[in-house]
Amino acid sequence: MPHPQVKIHRMFELVEPIATVTFSEAPNEAFLAVGMRNYWDGYFAGRAAPLGTAPAEVVHAVFYNFADGEVARHIPWVWGKITPREAIAVRERGSATALRQMLGELAASPTLVRAADLATRAAVSAPSEGRVLYAGLRALDVPEEPVARLWHAATLLREHRGDGHNAALLAHGIGGTESHVLLALSMGMRAEEFGRIHHLPKTRLAAVVDGLRGRGLVNAAGGLTHAGRETRQRIESLTDELAIPAYDVLSADELDELIAGLDPIAAAVRAAGD
Repeated sequence: MPHPQVKIHRMFELVEPIATVTFSEAPNEAFLAVGMRNYWDGYFAGRAAPLGTAPAEVVHAVFYNFADGEVARHIPWVWGKITPREAIAVRERGSATALRQMLGELAASPTLVRAADLATRAAVSAPSEGRVLYAGLRALDVPEEPVARLWHAATLLREHRGDGHNAALLAHGIGGTESHVLLALSMGMRAEEFGRIHHLPKTRLAAVVDGLRGRGLVNAAGGLTHAGRETRQRIESLTDELAIPAYDVLSADELDELIAGLDPIAAAVRAAGD
């Protein structure tokens, strides 16, 4: 029997903060030290590295939710300063360093080692068909050191789910910028207030909102309609459903153990971020 969807969503909540330490200060400083000009150079070099020297158009398609032209400001420029293999190593070292700093004594605990082992079993067993970024990560060596291994497993699981999320968005006809607008509105924010898209020209954002309004997903006041909320819920539900096979290798007891083990780790990362 498949694992309950509620537990799969809980895994997303626990994996996300662990994987995204890669976007924190220590990895950023590591990329700046090897010649990156700014945070976004390091972001694209590290995250796109498993795709090799794929052109900006391919990275844009795989990442899905960046505005036109954003990827091209960094890819392929970064490959003149660092190779994908080097970027992978810098990202792993910086992310493991950040995670250790955030976890303190928990980084050396048996709980973390067990969680890393269980998470890795799931992370390397998921189906890769249609999961381009996940497949690229799957081709990399799994780190031996437990903290680095946990971060790597969390990243695999995050990107596996992310590839599925992009497929769910595509199936519902929601583009990358549209997805950010829907998320912002679901949180009671205006599109121009949302961090991932606030820098875009107001006319561009207005056109996206108008397009969603024309489809009945946004109301005249700029909030989500009932259809808009339902669409977003269907996308999130389908995303969780598509993530289930990653955990098929674990028994129900093992998944419960993994959730229990990740809970204090994710909490410590969130606390450090706050």
